[in-house]
Amino acid sequence: MTRSLFVLAGASCLTACTVGPDFHAQTPVAPPAATASQIATQMASAIPIDREWWRVFADPALDAVMTRALAGNFDLQVASARVQASRAQLRIAGAAGLPRAGGAASYMRERASGNGIMALTGATSPSPDAAGGADPFGTANRSGTNGNADFDLFQTGFDASWELDLWGRARRLHEAGLADAHAAIYEREGARVSLSAEVAVQYVALRGAEARLAVLRRNREAVARGEAIAQRREAQGAATRYDAATAGTQLAAVEAAIPAAEQEVAAHRNALALLAGEEPHALDTMLAAAQPAVPVVPVRLPGGLPSALARSRPDILAAEAQLHAATARIGVAKADFYPTLSLTGSAGLQSLESGDLFGWGARQFIVGPVLRLPIFEGGRLKRRLELTQANQQAAAITYRATVLRAWHEVDDALEALKAQGAREDAARRGVEQSRIATHVAERRYSAGATGYLDVLVAQRAELEREAEWTQARTAHAAALAALYKALGGGWTPPLADAGIATAEAAGA
Repeated sequence: MTRSLFVLAGASCLTACTVGPDFHAQTPVAPPAATASQIATQMASAIPIDREWWRVFADPALDAVMTRALAGNFDLQVASARVQASRAQLRIAGAAGLPRAGGAASYMRERASGNGIMALTGATSPSPDAAGGADPFGTANRSGTNGNADFDLFQTGFDASWELDLWGRARRLHEAGLADAHAAIYEREGARVSLSAEVAVQYVALRGAEARLAVLRRNREAVARGEAIAQRREAQGAATRYDAATAGTQLAAVEAAIPAAEQEVAAHRNALALLAGEEPHALDTMLAAAQPAVPVVPVRLPGGLPSALARSRPDILAAEAQLHAATARIGVAKADFYPTLSLTGSAGLQSLESGDLFGWGARQFIVGPVLRLPIFEGGRLKRRLELTQANQQAAAITYRATVLRAWHEVDDALEALKAQGAREDAARRGVEQSRIATHVAERRYSAGATGYLDVLVAQRAELEREAEWTQARTAHAAALAALYKALGGGWTPPLADAGIATAEAAGA
């Protein structure tokens, strides 16, 4: 009989069908012509994007901060924990189509009611005399006509069941679990890309704040020297009190701006420490040891647009995997409408005496198929199918929205990179001209050909031009980080595929 049942199970599995729609990978959307043209102009398209794209800045301090952030960031650790959870869930889903077996052993003290099922056998209740005499519990006639005395029952054995996957319900569950596991890995990689971009932006902002602070300190020294000259000329009668007072006002303005710049530097350092999962000021020593210079954006950027952005951005791949899982769950909901066939069986030993438990006569078994057909569920199955279909539609819309948002982010990042590059070039030329103007004004003032007001105007203009240049360099570098984030940060899908393969092998 057992052999016949296994043959039946094998035949059923071979002829089983899978209900519900099959998922087909989404066709990658080609980039808009204008976006592709901009990338060809600004980036070396023949060179693939490096996974560690931030190395284009050639800044060892940034590399060190990035290493610590990728190792210690809490959001990334949470995303990694979710990957582990999705792998465990995948193994749970994979177990839905496998047989189940278990063993048990028990000892019980029982008594059957004489007014219950035992009455059908002709047994009677214990007599009142027995209850009040030498046998108050009526146990003397356990084998007699009463038949309802207390007795011991010893049992041991095992049971097994296997629901045949006739309609592919278990296969759809495993398919959905596999897609969820892929989505978790893609989301983790998306978190890694976002983290690397955020670290780069914060680092660039820090170096920009340090550069502005350095400019303020240099200008404080220059204005202090100018004030000393104005005071000396006033003492010599070659200038009025107005020149010295104006220089003092300028010096006070510069000194008032320095504390705010120092506070900005400290805030960016703490922001980097938080991204690295470390306490405040943990990175101060390492960051202070490096030269405070804004990272320079290369003229020709390594890396270009992947052949299909939809295959390189983790958020797009995660949206596609979630659509896959939602599609598979429609099949799970549809399979609930069909009959289920399970093979069940149990075998064991049962005895009233412990010494007879392992005897040949104590054996017992039960085996056979169980067919269940849903007839009335109060609309639960229909509503569940409607729910899964609505979730699948929402996932499809989310996928299309994610792809569209990706192209917008790429295009916006390209426009920003181009605009900030032009802004930096113009600001650099302004600094060069303002330095020349300041030098000429100082020489004319020293020669007595002009008043000190002209020197202060030139120095203030130089300070403003240097601040603008620093801001432009900072924005240019931040725009590059935003572009690499929009392009997927050099991440490639095979890493996720390998992780899922490892999870499936471990589950097997």
